[in-house]
Amino acid sequence: MTTSMPSEPSAAAPLIDLQALVVAVRRRRRIWGAMALLGLLVGGAVAVLLPAPPTAVAKVLVAHAEDQPSDPGTLIRTDAALLQTTRIAGRALQALKSSESPEDFMADYQGIGLTNNVLQITAKGDSDAEASARAKALADAFVADHVARLKGAANAEADALLAQRNRLRDELSQVNTAIGEGPSANASATLESLYARRAALTSQIADFNQRAEEARVGTPQLMAGTRIVDAPRAVRHSLPKAVATDAVIGLILGLVLGLASAAIGTVVADRPVLRREIAANLGASVIAELRPAPRRSARPWQRRRTRDARERLTRTLARVVRGSAEPVSLLELGCARSAAVIAVDLARALAAEEPLVIIDGLPGRQLAGRRQEPGDPDVISGERAAAAPQQEHRLGVGSVAPGTAWTDLQYLGTRTVLVVRAGHGSAAWLHTVARQLADLRISVIGVVVIDPDPHDRTDGTLWDGLHTALRARSERPSRTGRPQTRRTSWAVRVPDNDQEAR
Repeated sequence: MTTSMPSEPSAAAPLIDLQALVVAVRRRRRIWGAMALLGLLVGGAVAVLLPAPPTAVAKVLVAHAEDQPSDPGTLIRTDAALLQTTRIAGRALQALKSSESPEDFMADYQGIGLTNNVLQITAKGDSDAEASARAKALADAFVADHVARLKGAANAEADALLAQRNRLRDELSQVNTAIGEGPSANASATLESLYARRAALTSQIADFNQRAEEARVGTPQLMAGTRIVDAPRAVRHSLPKAVATDAVIGLILGLVLGLASAAIGTVVADRPVLRREIAANLGASVIAELRPAPRRSARPWQRRRTRDARERLTRTLARVVRGSAEPVSLLELGCARSAAVIAVDLARALAAEEPLVIIDGLPGRQLAGRRQEPGDPDVISGERAAAAPQQEHRLGVGSVAPGTAWTDLQYLGTRTVLVVRAGHGSAAWLHTVARQLADLRISVIGVVVIDPDPHDRTDGTLWDGLHTALRARSERPSRTGRPQTRRTSWAVRVPDNDQEAR
């Protein structure tokens, strides 16, 4: 196994790895699940604590002079906008004999066009009776305003037509006068042209009279067509239905916000989760996966799977330590508890063959503070490591978390196994760990991933690791003083959760 510096990303690589994004968002299910649950509870609480006020609904049939079958609803939307004016609100308040300002009153009602000619008016009040009265006053005020606008438009059109008719009548009077004076007084015009002009003016006058009459005749039909077709009635609210509706809306909004925040946080944090990413950033192959050390008793089948995985990992690491002529250490990142458990299991397996001491370099008292069982190896702190007998085998356990004293790591072991929690360290920090270990001439045997994603199907083996380990391929002296070239072996993955090894 070999240490290799992480290779630079390809220029053709995508900016965002969708697979890694999906896995990282799924791992943050506690965040978006909590936000969805919070939205559900908030939505239900809003429906209970802020119930809908009493509401009444009225429907008005609105007739338009410009009605066309192809109208997309522009006219009825105009009517709904006119309903939200201080003029109609003021007239409704006058009918209600209320001193409320029209601006405040407009916030308590609205109009919606159901069809091209049906306007629905919804009004709120302190009680069902008040809401119905407000809806009735608004409907009456709107009908009166619409009829007045129809009548005003018809009168304006008729007056314009009659004014044009009167102008033509004046011109006809002049033509009649010219005809009566005879041709001697009108040398430039013949009697035939005057008679033709009089006929044309007479026809135009009759046409304007007819159009003015039609303008006035059509108005009563439009005014009669605009009326209240559905009397105001109170809307019944169901509290269970409102709670369910608001809760579902809150659940959806909370879930969307949670997923969005988890996705954004994943992209911003850039914390590798997949085996492929962890291996590439650390420059070492993944040799095993393991569930995090439980803080409480797990289910029987989970305990059996975890125990089997720990035993496989212990056997693998024991073979590596026995075959190494240099001291081996375990360095953790984000999983000090799991690293301590792995170290104790490995020390128990090795202590049966020869004396062994564990050098505790973990932050806190993960190893030194644990309860010793019969047969457990001795645990000494990093400060007492120098006083330990040199004949004993040593297993160093330390940390590469931010704030690590890098120069102290070489005293724990010149070969190491990194125990990394998936999704804990950023890509930049994993690069830093690989660079610092290479500078210290500490070769990385492999990586043990803690808390892997169960759906991860990526390959964590670096097949080109031998070519990229530039600074870590030098010779090291063995325990006997003879120079020994570091060996390269294949990465072995210990599967967890009964997954097949890749």
